[in-house]
Amino acid sequence: MDDKKVIAVIGATGAQGGGVCRAILKDVGGGYGVRALTRNAGSDKAKELKRLGAEVVEADIDDAESLKRALRGAHGAFCVTFFWEHFSPWKELAEANNMADAAKYAGVRHVIWSTLEDTRKWVPLEDRRMPTLMEKYKVPHFDAKGEANRLFTERGLPTTFLLTSFYWENLIHFGMGPKLGEDGNLYITFPMGDKKLPGIASEDIGKCAYAIFRKGSEFIGKTVGIAGDHLTGGQMAAALTKALGVEILYNAVSPEVFRGFAFPGAEDLGNMFQFKRDFESVFCGARSVEFSRALNPSMQTFETWLAENGGEIPIEIGSRRASGG
Repeated sequence: MDDKKVIAVIGATGAQGGGVCRAILKDVGGGYGVRALTRNAGSDKAKELKRLGAEVVEADIDDAESLKRALRGAHGAFCVTFFWEHFSPWKELAEANNMADAAKYAGVRHVIWSTLEDTRKWVPLEDRRMPTLMEKYKVPHFDAKGEANRLFTERGLPTTFLLTSFYWENLIHFGMGPKLGEDGNLYITFPMGDKKLPGIASEDIGKCAYAIFRKGSEFIGKTVGIAGDHLTGGQMAAALTKALGVEILYNAVSPEVFRGFAFPGAEDLGNMFQFKRDFESVFCGARSVEFSRALNPSMQTFETWLAENGGEIPIEIGSRRASGG
């Protein structure tokens, strides 16, 4: 890629990785290029990244050798896992290990590892306020990422640990949008009580990551938390009501009720929300909106994100589903 510093982006067709790719590619004169790593270079998303100017390379995070080949010559690497593809913390750890091995082998000069808190530091396994899952985790998709931090530090990799927040796209793609209650009202449901939930547009994660790469060594060895807004469930419901033109209420169920919902991962997510609720000051404190906006001046608020994306949020109307807006 001429004399540009190449950033190898793992999971380039996913929410975070795609955002990183687009942020770099839009900055035409920025001196950085994109090597988009994906399992399927023939997918529509991969073809679109190639059209935008990315070098698209097939690699599999379950295959360390393919990652080593893909990272060769890269200046930086954006590393991320997707727990919800397999629901296995052990697989996440193995994937993180492969990424760290490949980055070390390739001599990458800056790694961004998209991570989360290991909640067991605040809620030990013996703490009965929250059930232990899979024998050794409280919030498996958090804890495994936090546990994997050491895989990068032990290898002496120049790493920035990026703490992300709740994607607002979960309201569109992850089944967390407004649902019709038995009383005929529309509700968003979180076991957060009156506590604030840090949230972010996934595209802004990419912009923040690119800003971190551009800062050079400033954030190497540091943990950086990002969010576009800190909002209570009630505030989110009010913003949805305004944006969608239909009343949305907030259903503040207990974590116990949420863990009992009949969808895959409900226990994990119930524990996750309980952690965010019970340790609001810790979780929000690690994700300063002011700092995030300094890093990414175009950071969206929930309100601005809704103005652009609210029409994609599915809304249940009786037995039918429609889009908002």
